[in-house]
Amino acid sequence: METATLAANLPQKGTFPFFLQPLAPLTMFHRHIIAKLAFMMLTLCSPAFAFQNSSELDLVTTAEQPTVLALPVDEPQVDAEAFRKLEERLAELENKLAKPKDEKEADSAKGASGEKKETSKESTAKWNVKLGGHVQLDLVQWADSAPSIPDAQNYFEFRRLRLVAEGTGYEVLDFRLQMTLEPETIGETQPLGLVMSPDVKDAYLSVNEIPSLGRFRIGNFFVPFSLEQVTNDTNNAFMERSIPTQGVFSPDREVGMAFYNTTEDKDATISYGIFLDSISEGLKEKIDDNQGMRLSARATWLPFYDEASKGRYLWHTGVGILYTDDQDGRVRFRSRPQIHEGPRIIDSGIVLADEYTTGNIESAIVYGPLSIQSEAFVSSVDQRRGDRAEIGGAYVYLSYFLTGENRIYERFGQHGAQFGRNTPNQNLFLKPGCFGTGAWEFKTRWSYLDLNNLDGGQYNDLTVGFNWYWTDRTRVMFDWIHPITTQDSVYGATTSDIIAMRFDWNW
Repeated sequence: METATLAANLPQKGTFPFFLQPLAPLTMFHRHIIAKLAFMMLTLCSPAFAFQNSSELDLVTTAEQPTVLALPVDEPQVDAEAFRKLEERLAELENKLAKPKDEKEADSAKGASGEKKETSKESTAKWNVKLGGHVQLDLVQWADSAPSIPDAQNYFEFRRLRLVAEGTGYEVLDFRLQMTLEPETIGETQPLGLVMSPDVKDAYLSVNEIPSLGRFRIGNFFVPFSLEQVTNDTNNAFMERSIPTQGVFSPDREVGMAFYNTTEDKDATISYGIFLDSISEGLKEKIDDNQGMRLSARATWLPFYDEASKGRYLWHTGVGILYTDDQDGRVRFRSRPQIHEGPRIIDSGIVLADEYTTGNIESAIVYGPLSIQSEAFVSSVDQRRGDRAEIGGAYVYLSYFLTGENRIYERFGQHGAQFGRNTPNQNLFLKPGCFGTGAWEFKTRWSYLDLNNLDGGQYNDLTVGFNWYWTDRTRVMFDWIHPITTQDSVYGATTSDIIAMRFDWNW
């Protein structure tokens, strides 16, 4: 049947069956569109329909399907030139959408004349900045102390009260700025109440993905030396780092520059840098002809890492070396009993020495909920009187998650190979009909520091406690600390007991 004949014989307004009356006011073009849509719907619903001719639709039947009649309709008249231009435009848009991102940016960098502009994709990137903070509330009680130890006083303090800004941008850059708000005094000889805040903690810029070199960093940041030292305090298991680590053999943050790199599989890392010696974080400057210098290097290797469990089972090893050209030729090694305030119960006194070199070895094993971590240090002090003094220390600690979690290990983190933020299997919560317990971690540590060759005595320490993780960013910490010193230490042979608690959260 010819389409024109069918159109001429279609029922006119008023003669349509009642179920087709809504179609009566429509023009031939609208009827054509509706017929097309109806045909498409019927085709999707029944395989018995198929095109028999481009200009008309015939009756199609199969043995399995009932006979269905498709109405032939007129094809609309389309301008051939306009249709061709539309097809070309659609093809052009499809090509643009299919182009890789770098090709699109290259095209956009061309001027109206077609010449490439002097620009790059990095130059148009922006900083992506995040704001954060960190709060730690400490309550420390001397349950028992030797009579010879002065100022063994209980205390409360904001151990950390800090604001942080960090971000990434321009494809390969990142930065971090951390300032303190907790009030502290500068030195121990200043009058009480002389508060210097804020201190500069992290203040650095990093350039990443440098061919053959990896990551470059400049500013104020952790010297790459010691696993416990470069692991952020929010990720360490105990309230304070071990006796031989912070402030004794491992420097804190210093001003300098460093490189970090890793193998493709991230099983091995190396970091090294050069720093100024002991610039005050409060004064933020040092005006002196002799600035002093630190050179550090650290290498790590993973003999075993379980990829399937993302590090639930691993073995970490590492070595480090730190050379210090002291700024004023007066060095000192001393420590408190693993709390932030109070008397230092081991102290070498001021030692006249121009330089000293410290080496360490580090190891850590994670076996599901069980982890063991240990480091040993030895330092050779070049005294002005002509001889060298060998001093050393070590620690080992064990932790076990009673709720089944495991310590999180970062193969190439912010400061290289380090431990990261622990995450409970379920957060702490209490709602009608349900609750979550958070994560519970048992921990114990032994620390040791030997200053006998500098007439400073010896210090051993046993710590036992637990951590209760409410979330990955909130936890309660409890440490029982039992320090023991020998007769040659600053207060003689002493034994004490300290109870320390902390509420710690960050964002």
